[in-house]
Amino acid sequence: MQPRKIVILGSTGSIGTQAIDVVDGAPHLFEVVALSAGGGNLELLARQAVHTRAQAIGVASADASALRDMIHDAARAAGLLGYSPELITGPDASTRIAEITADVVLNGITGSIGLAPTLAALRSGATLALANKESLIVGGSLVKAAAREGQIVPVDSEHSAIAQCLRSGSAAEVDRLILTASGGPFRGRTRDQLHDVSPQDALAHPTWDMGLMVTTNSASLVNKGLEVIEAHLLFDIPLERIDVVVHPQSVVHSMVQFVDGSTIAQASPPDMRLPIALGLGWPDRVPGSARACDWTQATSWTFEPLDAVAFPAVGLAKDAARQGSTFPAVFNASNEEAVMAFHAGQIRFTDIVDTIEAVLSEHTGSSGLTVESVLDAERWARARTHERLAVRSV
Repeated sequence: MQPRKIVILGSTGSIGTQAIDVVDGAPHLFEVVALSAGGGNLELLARQAVHTRAQAIGVASADASALRDMIHDAARAAGLLGYSPELITGPDASTRIAEITADVVLNGITGSIGLAPTLAALRSGATLALANKESLIVGGSLVKAAAREGQIVPVDSEHSAIAQCLRSGSAAEVDRLILTASGGPFRGRTRDQLHDVSPQDALAHPTWDMGLMVTTNSASLVNKGLEVIEAHLLFDIPLERIDVVVHPQSVVHSMVQFVDGSTIAQASPPDMRLPIALGLGWPDRVPGSARACDWTQATSWTFEPLDAVAFPAVGLAKDAARQGSTFPAVFNASNEEAVMAFHAGQIRFTDIVDTIEAVLSEHTGSSGLTVESVLDAERWARARTHERLAVRSV
């Protein structure tokens, strides 16, 4: 059997680097044929290109000559003279890379800029291993209409867990989806106690290292709100049948409750290589992709209800999803701008979700969901968020 041909979008990020680890561990199963990245770490991208011997490399914000020189230097250091992949540069580089013939496209880009690459991957016919939740959330019906049944395989640990649990019963037997949340660094704090937390505090996640945006979203539970919308779209379960429970150990990644009272949970030590490997190999498991729970050691897992007063982001995300249209896109775009303002010292931590709520309250939606209407809504949301933030002070 020939190895699956893999395209990795966002290769220099957390998901991308771990995906290359998975491929390294199973070279008989996977072969990387193309990589793309934003351009913030060209040296790493060059090393990855040489390491994987990918046929094509895309970068959004760098010129081809600079990247080619770095690849040449990395190839010479590795003793791989003569390696010269096709280079694609410019803002649409990841979209063009996603169109390359492959078996699986892993979208590990962060943010709604992943929408066009997601749609391109679906048009190519490849399986889409989706770690870029924002593209599904803001694209909604656009993405679903572009995908054939089973073409999208979730890579988020929670949605991968649900996909695994759903194998235990038919669609008609599903009662509820239960997403677990670690609670982030501020679990147990009241809203008043969150007013003066610092950006450094927000990035001190007890379990995961996910980059500035996603780690901050985990601290505010905006990330869990986005995951609720994603679960609703991926699995066609009504929002009122999707719950969030706080599980600080991050070992049970999510659960499915069935109509007979059974709850099936997926458990494994926190390691994104497991859902990444499942995304690349679906429906087959990849042996040795991550370590298992050690059942010879005493341990305990706890579960707590979500404090919706201190962390209102999940309820706000559900409201945006119920309104549909471009409301989820506005939720996501406003959050991205507010998070950056928080890290710039312009606003308080609690201002992030308050600002999203205020911007959503002014949005009127769109009569039809298109790529253009999504982009227009995002531009409006970002501008309106900046206008509101301009009159705030820490």
